[in-house]
Amino acid sequence: MKTTITGRNIELTDGLKSAVEDALSKLDRYFREDTLAHVTMSVDKAGQRVELTIPVKGGIVRCEKTTDDMYVSIDAASEGIEDQLTKYRHKLVDRAHKGAVLNAAFEEGFDEDEEEEIKIVRTKKFDLKPMYAEDACAQMELLGHSFFVFTNAETDAVNVVYRRKNGSYGLIEPEE
Repeated sequence: MKTTITGRNIELTDGLKSAVEDALSKLDRYFREDTLAHVTMSVDKAGQRVELTIPVKGGIVRCEKTTDDMYVSIDAASEGIEDQLTKYRHKLVDRAHKGAVLNAAFEEGFDEDEEEEIKIVRTKKFDLKPMYAEDACAQMELLGHSFFVFTNAETDAVNVVYRRKNGSYGLIEPEE
């Protein structure tokens, strides 16, 4: 697996780069050699954060971990990716994606009995009212939800606003 390592508010030492390479080498059995992993390390008030993103056909696999020690964050993010792959293996090995970036040995180890059944327990229907993103955030807060679906008054597209871990807001828009 190929890696790009970026540092924000931190100097990327050889030790950190080596720790990232060692942690990602454990994931080599899941991905092909030409797969590119993006690692971003940063230091802020919350602690020492590692964001690990691996693009795969049809989506991405991503894990973000924050601890007091950068080396622990690196290992935790790597383990988080491995946990996601193990849990959702049947989604990644779907016939439409077969062979995209996954290693053949990983696909062969797939057991149908491992699948977790996904059950939808509630369905809601509502009118999508045209509004601005800021109004949608206010409506989301009034409802006490962590996200809100709405029609953007500026673009006429369906958008989603959501509350991020740090308390700020995010906006999800469809690509044109």
